[in-house]
Order: sequence, then structure tokens, then C-alpha cells
Amino acid sequence: MLSEIEKTVNPTPIHAAAKNDWPPIEPYAPVRIKYCKRGDAQYFSHLDLQRTVQSVLNRAGIPVWYTLGFNPHPKVVFALPLSIGVESACEYLDLRIDRDMPLPVIMEKLNAELTDDMRILEVYTPVTSFTDMASSDYTVELCWDGMTQEKTASLVKMLGTSPVNIVKKGKAGERTVDIVPMIQSVSAAFADGVVKMVLRLSATQDEYLNPESLVGAARTLLGLGVENPLSEYHTVFRTQVYDANGNIFH
Repeated sequence: MLSEIEKTVNPTPIHAAAKNDWPPIEPYAPVRIKYCKRGDAQYFSHLDLQRTVQSVLNRAGIPVWYTLGFNPHPKVVFALPLSIGVESACEYLDLRIDRDMPLPVIMEKLNAELTDDMRILEVYTPVTSFTDMASSDYTVELCWDGMTQEKTASLVKMLGTSPVNIVKKGKAGERTVDIVPMIQSVSAAFADGVVKMVLRLSATQDEYLNPESLVGAARTLLGLGVENPLSEYHTVFRTQVYDANGNIFH
């Protein structure tokens, strides 16, 4: 599933001549890139994404600043990594450049090396930190056997009633958490056998709710087992990210 995008990238290092086409800047300049990840790109693991971005940056000749020391490497930071199989219209990464390449040129060069499944939407100088991200909007579709309008309404009610516990894994081990306080809003409609949910979930560093965890909790609440791949499926699409004041993150 990754081959179509990977065919367009090449891990060849930036040629010195290409980099030197742009005047140096001191100190380095921070750059934020907003991009979408759809279609086949939704099946990238986070490691696949890191490798692909590095290859695209090299092929496009972007003058990325490298760390100093024994093992120099580009400083590229990704925000709110998604689970495999989740699409998004609002992904972000930060990097640094050490040459005065105009931001519109960076966007043009990167998109020339990408497919329609992964496109650069904006390139700009950041004025916020990724720690300012507070919530995310998602559209979730559930095509599950036996769902009805009544079950859909019941699910929305249950997702608003504490506790709805899940097990979260972290560096300190596993812990049980109630996800209801992390569900800022939820609505759902049932039509043609499909439940379409619109969610706003917490996305802070301390309280991040993975939409896939909510989907798993929903199946448990409804007393359903593991999805039957022959007749059932669900999709998750991230549509927007907000700061603590409810403004669109930028």
C-alpha cells in the first residue's frame, strides 16, 4: 500500500550545489508544514512516515538544518501521530532550515515529490508550539452488524455517562482511565446501516484520546465482539485541530 508514494521518493542526499543556490541564514529558521494524509497514505506507520518525509525533503532539495555533534540528523518533529488506517486533513510537522528558501518555494518543491494521497497544504513560520494543541475533530463511520437508530442513540448517551474505562499504555505501564471527560462533544446519525459520528476529543499531552480507543470502547458498550472483516468496518478521519481557546491551530 505504500509503494505508490515510495516510488516518488529517493533517499539521495541534497546536492551541495542545490543547497548553495540559497543564501545561508543564521541562526536557523523554524518552518511548520501542514499536510493531508489520505488514501494509501493512511496505512503509513509513524516510522514509515518519518522515512518518507526524510526522503521527500532530500529529493526536493530542502535546506534542512542538521543537528551538530557526532551523529548529525535533521530535526523534524511530528504532531499528534495517528494510528494506521486513520486519514487526516490536518497533519503538522516542524523542521528547521539553514538557507533562505522562500516558504512558497518549499511548498512547491515538496508537492512536486508527493502524490495526491499526501499533499502539502501550508508552509509557514510557526508562532505556536505543538503543546498548544488541545482538541481534535473527527468524523467516524461505523458499519457494524445489527446497528439501529435506537442503538445509535443509546451509544451517544453511554459515551456521555461516566465511567467508560479503557486501558491506556504508557512509559509507566498500563493504567485504567475514564474517557468520558476527554470527549468534548459527540453526535451521531444512523442511515443506510451506517452510523456517522462527529467527535471532538481531547488532544493535550496529558489527556489525549485516540479515536481508535473510543471506537473500541463503543463496541464494548454495545456488547459487540471483534469486527467481522467480511461484513463490518469503521473509518476515522481527522478534520481539524484546535488550541485551548477553541481556535483552529496554526
